[in-house]
Amino acid sequence: MTSSAETQLFATDNNTSSTCDTSTEAFLKKPPAITPAQLITFGCRLNTYESEVMKSLTQAAGLDNAVIINTCAVTAEAERQARQTIRKIRREQPNAKIIVTGCSAQVNPDRYNQMTEVDAVIGNDDKMKIGTYTNLKAPGHERLKVNDIMAVTETALHLVSGFEGKARAFVQVQNGCNHRCTFCIIPYGRGNSRSVAIGEIVEQLRALVTAGYQEIAFTGVDITAYGEDLPGAPTLGQMIRRVLALVPELPRLRLSSLDPVEIDDDLWRLIAEEPRLMPHLHLSLQAGDNMILKRMKRRHLREDAIAFCKRAKDIRPDVAFGADLIAGFPTETDDMFENSLRIVDECDLTYLHVFPYSPRPGTPASRMPQLQGSVIKERAARLRQKGLEAEQRFYDRLVGQELSILIESNEHGIIKGKTDHFAPVIIENVAAKNATTPIVRARITQNHNTHLEGLIV
Repeated sequence: MTSSAETQLFATDNNTSSTCDTSTEAFLKKPPAITPAQLITFGCRLNTYESEVMKSLTQAAGLDNAVIINTCAVTAEAERQARQTIRKIRREQPNAKIIVTGCSAQVNPDRYNQMTEVDAVIGNDDKMKIGTYTNLKAPGHERLKVNDIMAVTETALHLVSGFEGKARAFVQVQNGCNHRCTFCIIPYGRGNSRSVAIGEIVEQLRALVTAGYQEIAFTGVDITAYGEDLPGAPTLGQMIRRVLALVPELPRLRLSSLDPVEIDDDLWRLIAEEPRLMPHLHLSLQAGDNMILKRMKRRHLREDAIAFCKRAKDIRPDVAFGADLIAGFPTETDDMFENSLRIVDECDLTYLHVFPYSPRPGTPASRMPQLQGSVIKERAARLRQKGLEAEQRFYDRLVGQELSILIESNEHGIIKGKTDHFAPVIIENVAAKNATTPIVRARITQNHNTHLEGLIV
C-alpha cells in the first residue's frame, strides 16, 4: 500500500465501483430533498473523498435517520476504534439505522454482520452506488452486501460539488493496488489497481475550481501506478501535465503518497518546473533497513529513498518530505530499527506518519516471528519523537521567509492556513482582518512548535 492511510477519525466527513451507471448520475443532478445521512470516516484521504460521494448518494436516495461508518483496515487499532464507535452510536441513537462499510467491512464482513448494533454491512464496491441506498430504505433490506473486490476491473470518478468546511478538496485518480506487501491487507479491501480517465479528472477539477477551491489533492491507494490499465498507459506525470494544461485556473495541486522508485520522467520535470505542484512530497517508505524492506516485499531499498530525496532537493531546493514508517515489523533488530531512525536525517524527512506494526490476519507478515508489544510501542514512540524534532528544525528554517498561505479559516481577524509545504500558520494582525483573497503572502516571524506565526505582506 502506498497511500497515506493515517488512522484518524474524520467526523462527517474510490471508488472501488465499476463504471458509474446513468441512474446514479441522474440522481445526483436532482436537487437534494432532505438532510443526508450522518457519515463517520476512519482512515485515509481516499475514504474522506468517498464519504463525500456517499453523502451525496444518501441525500439523493432519500436515506435519512442513518449513520454510516466508513471503516479503515490498515491497523487493528483503526478497526477497534470503528467497533467502539458503532457501539457508542447505538447507545446514543437507538433508533438510527447503522450501516458499516469501508475496507474493514470489505475484508471482515462477518465480524460486523455479527454485531447486534449493525443493521447493514456494505462492501467497497456497492457503497459507491445509488441503488445501495435506495434499497436500504426498504423494510427487510439485504443485511450483508459485499462482493468479490478482485472482480472489479474499473473505477469511475463520482462528481463531488464540494467539501464542506474545507479549503482544499480531494480528487480520486486511482484505486486499488497490484502489489502484495507482506504486512498489508488493503489490496483485499480495495482490489487491483484501477485508474480514472484523464477527461473525468479534468471535469471534476473544473467543477471544484468553479466552486471556489484553490487547492486540490490527488488521492488513491497507489497513485504512482496510475494509467497502467488505461489505453496508451499514460503515466502519473503525463496525466498531471495534461490536467494542469487543461485546467490553467487551478492554483495549487498536491499529491498523496508516492513510491520513490516509480517516479516517471514527466513527474520529475513537473517537480522541477511547475510552481502549481506543491513542494510537499509524501513517500511510502515503511522502513529504512534493506532487510526489513525485503521482508516487507517493498519495491525500493533505503538507497533508492535517499537518492530520490537528493534528486528532488537538487531540482527543487524548497521541497519538504513526509513519509510513512512502520515501527516493530517482525524480525526487526535494534540495528535494523536504528537504520529507520537514521533515514529520517538522511532523507531530510519533515512529517512522519508512524504506525506501530499491527499483524493483519492472512498476511505473510502475520506468520513471521513477532516482536513484543512493549518493544513495538517503544520504537514507535522514538520514531514519533524523531519526527517531531525534524518538524521543528524545518519550521525554524521557514522563519524569516515570505511564503504563500492557503487560508483555511479567517475568523475575528485570525487567519489559519497552510504553506505550500503544508506547514500550519496563524496570522493575527490588522491586515488579516481585511484579507479577501483565498491565498495570501506572509512573512514567517516565529515558530511556536505546533504552528508558525506570520504577518501578511
